[in-house]
Amino acid sequence: MKVRFSIHFHTHWGQQVLLLEEGLSGNNRPKKGKKLKYEGDGHWTLEISLPEKTDKVLYKYALLNESTHEVEDEAGHLRELYLKGSFANTTHVYDQWRSRRDIENAFRTDAFKNTLLPLSNKKRKSTPSISKESNNTAIRFKIDVPFLEQGMKMCLSGNIPELGNWDENKAVILENFRETDWEQEIEIKKSLASTIEYKYGVYDPKKKKIISWEVGANRNIHKSELSKSALLVKNDQHFRSEKDWWKGAGVAIPVFSLRSEQGYGIGQFSDLELMADWAESVGLKLIQILPINDTTATKTWKDSYPYAAISVFALHPIYINPSLIGTVSNPIIREALEQQRVDLNNKKSVSYAEVLHLKWKYIREIYTEKKVGFLKEKEFIQFFKENESWLKPYAVFCYLRDLFGTVNFSKWDKYEKITPSVINTLSKENQPHFDEVAIHYFVQYHLYKQLKSATNYARSKGVVLKGDIPIGIYRHSVDAWVYPKLFNMNAQAGAPPDDYAIKGQNWGFPTYNWEEMAKDGYQWWQNRLKQMAQYFDAYRIDHILGFFRIWQMPYSQVEGIMGRFNPAIPIYKDEIEQKGVWLDYDRFCKPYIREHMLYDFFGDLKEQVKRQFLEEYHPGCYHLKEEINTQRKVSVLFAERDGMSMDEKVINQRMRDGLFGLLSEVIFFEEEGSGGVAFHPRNSLHFTKSYQELDEYTKSKINELYTDYFYNRQENFWKDQAMIKLPALKEATNMLVCGEDLGMVPACVPGVMMELGLLSLEIQRMPKGEREFSHPNDAPYLSVSSPSCHDMSTVRGWWEEDIERTQRYYNHILGLDGGAPYFCEPWICEQVVKQHLYGNSMWAIFPIQDLLAMDGELRRVETQEERINEPSNPNHYWKYRFHINLEDLMKQEKFNNYLKEMIKQSRR
Repeated sequence: MKVRFSIHFHTHWGQQVLLLEEGLSGNNRPKKGKKLKYEGDGHWTLEISLPEKTDKVLYKYALLNESTHEVEDEAGHLRELYLKGSFANTTHVYDQWRSRRDIENAFRTDAFKNTLLPLSNKKRKSTPSISKESNNTAIRFKIDVPFLEQGMKMCLSGNIPELGNWDENKAVILENFRETDWEQEIEIKKSLASTIEYKYGVYDPKKKKIISWEVGANRNIHKSELSKSALLVKNDQHFRSEKDWWKGAGVAIPVFSLRSEQGYGIGQFSDLELMADWAESVGLKLIQILPINDTTATKTWKDSYPYAAISVFALHPIYINPSLIGTVSNPIIREALEQQRVDLNNKKSVSYAEVLHLKWKYIREIYTEKKVGFLKEKEFIQFFKENESWLKPYAVFCYLRDLFGTVNFSKWDKYEKITPSVINTLSKENQPHFDEVAIHYFVQYHLYKQLKSATNYARSKGVVLKGDIPIGIYRHSVDAWVYPKLFNMNAQAGAPPDDYAIKGQNWGFPTYNWEEMAKDGYQWWQNRLKQMAQYFDAYRIDHILGFFRIWQMPYSQVEGIMGRFNPAIPIYKDEIEQKGVWLDYDRFCKPYIREHMLYDFFGDLKEQVKRQFLEEYHPGCYHLKEEINTQRKVSVLFAERDGMSMDEKVINQRMRDGLFGLLSEVIFFEEEGSGGVAFHPRNSLHFTKSYQELDEYTKSKINELYTDYFYNRQENFWKDQAMIKLPALKEATNMLVCGEDLGMVPACVPGVMMELGLLSLEIQRMPKGEREFSHPNDAPYLSVSSPSCHDMSTVRGWWEEDIERTQRYYNHILGLDGGAPYFCEPWICEQVVKQHLYGNSMWAIFPIQDLLAMDGELRRVETQEERINEPSNPNHYWKYRFHINLEDLMKQEKFNNYLKEMIKQSRR
């Protein structure tokens, strides 16, 4: 049996098209491929021989760069050539390249396949359409249509009798056997006198009619192609629909913010089912949440920060619903716990530590009663087997955290550095502390069951759950403990200064050692994403810019302003000197401290600071003493202590902030290990006294270097970095990927995201480019548009922050005349929501606060209490709770019908 593959694709010089017969390897890179022959004018062919009883061939095309030996496979699922029962001795397959840039790729993800546009693949019959004795040709018409509405079928019609002679009543109905492919095989006479012309359409089985035809020119098969084979497989791409691309609307709310009648003072995974009911009832197709991994480090409110997980795999015990795992048998304890539950559930905001304490009381009571049996449950044994690689280290980590009273494993004596054998020993059932390990198996097992149940329930309602994957890991986490080589523990990740945080941000996370991670094909990342894919069909990559470059500070510093991008191409000493600037290391790279500056930093504390912390090396010129020459040292020295009066605290903070400011008075940071020849300019250096007191010539030349460093020289380098990491991560699962690309965005980012089919994030008040505001109509289709997010104030809160800015928004973006109201009235909120609903993005996702803001009776009275996070405050308490029970929200018929109609009218 001979099969001839043909594909039309214009390559660049040095590229070779490959056929990957054996599919993909474990990390989704090709194993091996056969080279196709170039026939000219973009035509590539390959002929192979197969055993006669071959049932099918799974394959994919790829591009080989012959100079770098890199292989890039086409987008989409593995193609299938089905041959079972075929009598054809020669099969000719005509394919079209599937570009990664195609918008259609988004519809091939699990968000659409599992939930939004699910297909029920029909069982294929092996009976051939053509007999062994026939002298005719069988044509298998096949088209990949990933965006077909549920319940519809594909059809085709053409200019020959076998295709209905363009008669809609005789159109050929296609069937869906696999993935998003639609096909039908038809016997055609080889003596055909003309070229076959045809088009695809959409057929409604219920109405028994064709509801639309594709637009554009007819497709065709030349009569000469029929004589070449007994089976001709025409694999078409891109159904040319006249309809607009699919669009959906969603709601964003953290799990901890959900409120229900039987809650424990915080949202639970089971509450997502109530949320899915409400979303379905109003036409919302997606629920977006914040990270849900375990953050239990101190067991205080400080653990409320959801981006500092102690494990990127373990779910947070605070989200468990105890009533679903069992009942406390002791009536006295049960009644006491129930009263605490009611009290906490009545609170306006989350009382994090109290809720966590209560949940663990329940868990320990129920575990004591169930511990003998649950380890033998068949379902648990399977769960443990599939999750042992992370579950066992996590459980041991939690046991040691509680034993030593700290999450900082550097204080765990002999367990500071861990090995698999020690973990296995500590987790053995014959250990006296086994219950303190196994209880975490118990909790994670039930969390898995409850979240999985919520996921399946939401899917059954046609609602996608969208997760959030933090860019960093907590410094004192299981992952850092078990895999220290994967992280730069002497560094910290954060964000450069911007309008929202003028000192930058320090998230405290160690940065990734990408070179080490690449050695096994980013297995840690792939495992992490596959774990998420159990629960989510879409996810948000927090700070996707970190995959291009990360803002990194040495551990010796505290403020984000003391960081630089890593990796980055430095500025070399000879470059600086070629500009006519002599590089005075002490002047440019050490804190610039002069007598006349000190009052600005310290006010009436100036003389005290000089005596205690400064050394004068020249009249009016100072160095910081060694014991205070890093921000980390300053932070330790001025840490708030018990018993301090309010006045002492104020003075303490003034001194600390002033010393932080002096330490940031630098123009360049030296590249570590460069021997004083490579440097990185400090971000926002223009605001330093050090820069401002230079002569005009030197300032202009440093500014030229600064502009080139941040906006030109890194672009191709950062693009290459992202294209090494992101494809491997994206291909680990089939989830729909959305990247949070806000902030200081390199010019290469949009192109990379488009190349990989990643959705961007468009926030109206954080536009890309120089504009003050963006408009949802201008957003790219592959994007998520939102009026606000968890890191900023709500629409109502923002409206009141700056009346002049609000006025410009009111006149120029909303297009309204006159003066803007001081408060964001419900009708204004409605205008904002509608603007996003009718925008160009695939998804319009709204924080629930912004949706309720349209109803003057339902929205919260206290505007500022709706804010979730304050990025400039590293010690912010994440305690926002939705002010309405979800059960009561379902009963708000007036608002729900109003919102439903609004979404319906926008065609989302």
